[in-house]
Amino acid sequence: MSKRAVLEVIALDVEDAVAAQAGGADRLELVTDMAADGLTPAAATVTAIRAAVDIPVRVMLRLADGFAAGAVERLAAAACEMREAGAEEFVLGFLDGDGQVDLAAVERVAGELEGCRWTFHRAIDHAADRDALRKQLADFPGLDTYLTAGSARGVDAGVPVLCAEAGRRGEPGYGQQLLVGGGLRLEHVPALREAGVDAFHIGGAARPEGWTRPVSAEAVAEWRRGLDG
Repeated sequence: MSKRAVLEVIALDVEDAVAAQAGGADRLELVTDMAADGLTPAAATVTAIRAAVDIPVRVMLRLADGFAAGAVERLAAAACEMREAGAEEFVLGFLDGDGQVDLAAVERVAGELEGCRWTFHRAIDHAADRDALRKQLADFPGLDTYLTAGSARGVDAGVPVLCAEAGRRGEPGYGQQLLVGGGLRLEHVPALREAGVDAFHIGGAARPEGWTRPVSAEAVAEWRRGLDG
């Protein structure tokens, strides 16, 4: 409980990024188009944000709504473009039509990252077997985090799974950090912290006025205090 928890905030642009850092965010997840739950941003946005803030930025590699990889070569090209724009950390994750991890797509796209650190996103919450997915990716280069609510229905439903997985830290497939997000509220934090969760991800919670308005530094600061409290 004494370890400072990581606070990751979704950013859409430079204004969001600056406000998130000012509020105490430790890291950003950079996306565009939240109507599709977050897609790959423009390269120019990556460059601008890297110049504006000095906290880590994880860039989404996802071209369409859903968890299918789609055009894998386009994804690989996007990964290269993002790296050229200054991205050093990433977010990705693909499932096939049966809810299994799409290993071929993950291997192709992650191969362009050459060991850069990356998060497997909430596709895990829609997987047919999340334990099997974790074990398949256990030693995958660069993978250091799972963004998960513990359930496709969100954190409210997923707390028992999240607590159980936190208790398995260090087992095969469970060496990566658990980054909790997806309907996360401050009231969830004490039980998750007690279980050993030390990383939290917010999007809408950083925007009290909704997604049409920018990140609020004050809202992020409230989360920072809540995590540190």
